[in-house]
Amino acid sequence: MKHRLLITIFMLFSYVLVNAQDSILFPKPQVILKIKPSQTDSRIKNADTPHFVAYNPSIEQGKLLLFIPGTNGIALKGPMNLFATAIKQGYAVINLSYINTPAIARICKGENLAENSNCAADFRNWRVYGNTEFTLIEDASYDAIENRVVKLLMYLAEHDKRGNWNRFLENNAPKWSEIALAGQSQGGGMSAFIAKTHLVARVIDFSGGWDYSAKNKIAKWYSNPSVTPTDRYYGTYHKKEPTAETIIQTYKAMNIPEDHIYGFDLEVPEGKRAHSNGVRNLGYNEQWIELLGKGN
Repeated sequence: MKHRLLITIFMLFSYVLVNAQDSILFPKPQVILKIKPSQTDSRIKNADTPHFVAYNPSIEQGKLLLFIPGTNGIALKGPMNLFATAIKQGYAVINLSYINTPAIARICKGENLAENSNCAADFRNWRVYGNTEFTLIEDASYDAIENRVVKLLMYLAEHDKRGNWNRFLENNAPKWSEIALAGQSQGGGMSAFIAKTHLVARVIDFSGGWDYSAKNKIAKWYSNPSVTPTDRYYGTYHKKEPTAETIIQTYKAMNIPEDHIYGFDLEVPEGKRAHSNGVRNLGYNEQWIELLGKGN
């Protein structure tokens, strides 16, 4: 009985803390919505924790910042200070809830990579679009990032009229030209991967992964031509993260301009990881503003 009471108190405290954070970082008239993927598409069963949606209806409507979390990322626990900054820059924000496990590095290695040097690209294509066969992960086609984005935007267009979410849809697909993509780790790589074949407003790749085509050889897709001009790409990494050198290689392979590559170096708090510091550390707010540009 005492154990149950403690759990109840902890859950209540967590709820109050989260809502207090929301009201501080996103004060009225800003709007915050938390929508389960299954509310937008009844087929979705896995990775059904809510999407995080936020915007300010009192300012000129701008572009959408679609943030794609990294492996094990949960949308409601995303980098809220970054999102608050994005809204000030004129963006509407979606932090997407999607299947982000297993990580690409867990699957595209060893025998799998030896048998298919394009493993990482095939993995990403299936997880983003769900339109090509990839049997090494269990994601269903409707679990794909694109479907989740489309169904969420359709849901918002119907249930939140003042957000005017239809402006981010075109022929029942994302209107990518009105969407800036950002993401951390796996999500940063997904953002860049999408931008290779769609003209997006901007790409911000926070420590975006390290796909390989063979041992110690970065994946070929990084060097593929890009529909999105390379001057719209931005990449960050922390100088103390173990894979920093490989991440830099991927940015160079994508032809990201030198002045669009940010090597972060602020002290990482004890118990935290350098890999995620770039999206979490408010000390980078000035750099976030540069990375985001103006959304409206």
